[in-house]
Amino acid sequence: MNTSSSTSIPSFLPLTGLRGLVVGVANDHSIAWGCARVLHARGAELVLSCLNEKARTYVAPLAESINAPLHTCNVEHPGELEALVDAAVGQLGRLDFVIHSIAFAPKTDLLGRVVDSSAAGFAQAMQVSCHSFAELARLTEPHMARGGTLITMTYLGADEAVPNYGLMGPVKAALESLVRYMALELGSKGIRVHAVSPGPIPTRAASGLPEFDALMEDAKQTAPLGRLVTLDEIGGCVSFLVSPDATGMTGQTLYVDGGFHAVR
Repeated sequence: MNTSSSTSIPSFLPLTGLRGLVVGVANDHSIAWGCARVLHARGAELVLSCLNEKARTYVAPLAESINAPLHTCNVEHPGELEALVDAAVGQLGRLDFVIHSIAFAPKTDLLGRVVDSSAAGFAQAMQVSCHSFAELARLTEPHMARGGTLITMTYLGADEAVPNYGLMGPVKAALESLVRYMALELGSKGIRVHAVSPGPIPTRAASGLPEFDALMEDAKQTAPLGRLVTLDEIGGCVSFLVSPDATGMTGQTLYVDGGFHAVR
């Protein structure tokens, strides 16, 4: 099944007038791109980011196809996240939503046992994959005077021990907890915070996990829907969460996994 696109994107959730930043587009198979494509199709105005100039080669044509300015941002480099937010606000005028779709762990720590992980590798994974979401919230909060939505990406391995997911499990668990605390702290300003938990998707990042093909096959066989989900379905959930129809929701982890999480 092709998870990068579908024949058409329904437009029953118009987002015309909403402006947002999508952080972490890597290529046309990335979850961030799936979200950006659906958000744009439903009327949102976007700014995108990718990791570096090497990634820009793959992402620039995508950004151009939806008329979205593109900036590079490595959250490990001091000042780059601040520069990205400043640029996005300068181009959009304000922010109604932010999509955070970045994660990283050093390969040696990711492939080994969690108990053998290095302190430096654990800290790096937490900083890039988790704390950067808190930093993004702090930087964008002043530009959400009308309220807004902050969304990050997680995985079932945050809630249960998934073989070969390793270090990213504890990191994603921390990220989901962060979502709840951010929801508590920002709710009075009308800023809603969510995590979206997709099923296995063949992204470049996921390809680094051992036996990922087996993980996808298990999800396909076990999920009540009997298949993997698509990028458009993940983007559809995100577009709902940033829409006026979801203003009564915050602090949740929403699964888009064909029901896999419910039958484990």
